[in-house]
Amino acid sequence: MDSLMIEGGRSLQGEVEVSGAKNAVLPIMAATLLTEEPCLIRRAPQLRDVRFMGGILESLGAKVEFSGDSVSIHAGKIRGRGNYDLIRKMRGSVCILGPILSRMGEAEVALPGGCVIGTRPIDLHLKGMQALGASIQIQEGYVRVRADRLVGNQVFLGGRMGPTVLGTANLMMAATLAEGETIIDSAACEPEIVDLAKFLTAMGADITGAGSPTVTIRGVPALHGAEHEVIPDRIEAATFAIAAAATRGDVRINRMKCEHIRAIIDKLREANVQMSVEDDSLLVRGSESVCGTVDVTTQPFAGYPTDAQAQLMTLMTQADGISVITERIFEARFMHVSELLRLGADISIEGTTAIIKGGQTLSGAPVMASDLRASAALVIAGMVAEGQTLINRIYHLDRGYEKIDEKLEQLGGRVTRLHET
Repeated sequence: MDSLMIEGGRSLQGEVEVSGAKNAVLPIMAATLLTEEPCLIRRAPQLRDVRFMGGILESLGAKVEFSGDSVSIHAGKIRGRGNYDLIRKMRGSVCILGPILSRMGEAEVALPGGCVIGTRPIDLHLKGMQALGASIQIQEGYVRVRADRLVGNQVFLGGRMGPTVLGTANLMMAATLAEGETIIDSAACEPEIVDLAKFLTAMGADITGAGSPTVTIRGVPALHGAEHEVIPDRIEAATFAIAAAATRGDVRINRMKCEHIRAIIDKLREANVQMSVEDDSLLVRGSESVCGTVDVTTQPFAGYPTDAQAQLMTLMTQADGISVITERIFEARFMHVSELLRLGADISIEGTTAIIKGGQTLSGAPVMASDLRASAALVIAGMVAEGQTLINRIYHLDRGYEKIDEKLEQLGGRVTRLHET
């Protein structure tokens, strides 16, 4: 279980390139189960979760080969039940349910795990499968889904926490081979859904409306192999932008899509962070900025994303005044607050709202990462803090950020990975 030792007080300087999006590549890898032909996915980030998904596909019978930032997958013959121990460790693995059901007529998937940031049920996933004609059983830690044939239907996927991204992806994949037309109402609009739709379309699927609340899928008899390049990771781009602002550094973030983080750019501008925005790059001029306070409520895309909430909270500890952050997506996504308090932050929690009194001097201390985005927030805090910050349990960080320690060192940060002996 590796740790990161960060020497604070250094501003980030230089250029950094954003990796492919983890939240896009996982369902795209799952989508390769829909065809017997080989597929090639480029710009797949080298992450633990991506390797996990590769292992899950292999447990289903697919041949998976990683080469640099590309992964080739050939699911010529597959079975409907994967490795329990692999699937239960990663929530994103539930996205194999739709493609296996659509191709095989039945699927058995272990109830998935992942970051402990609140209740994330898969009831909407199952609701979508049932609407297409599938029967559902939950037994012995598995979800068992069966259907003699899938038939298109109109499905409403809105939930208490807003549209479900993985649920939308799962239903889209299941509907590609269903008979007739499927209409998803209250579909997730995230860029990762659009990217999946592009890959499915390249495979021969008939999909319109991806990126809007209404997605229409017209079933086709079969899909074929395809090649695809994964979109840049918008949350990684946001994390580096916030880190540059927090350390008062000047960083150009390349190979990204600014249109995917408009809400974040808007909030950073509101906080007086100076930036130059281009289509595929963002220059953050933290040395010219005096960070001000902002109030934020997390929302589904295109609102401010929950996955960048913890990072912004760290930035607000350095702002002059009081900020208010309200979490509307996950009820347990303030687990990083206790660790920020250990570093000297002044934050109080009232229900789903965090009140941050800025202008505090942070000082290094040992902290514990509780989930993926909390890890990123602690890394930024360590960069800002005086002295050394030791971040334990960074396996969370490795699930979602490709070589982040190396990228930070490239920007002038003092970050050392400590391996457990």
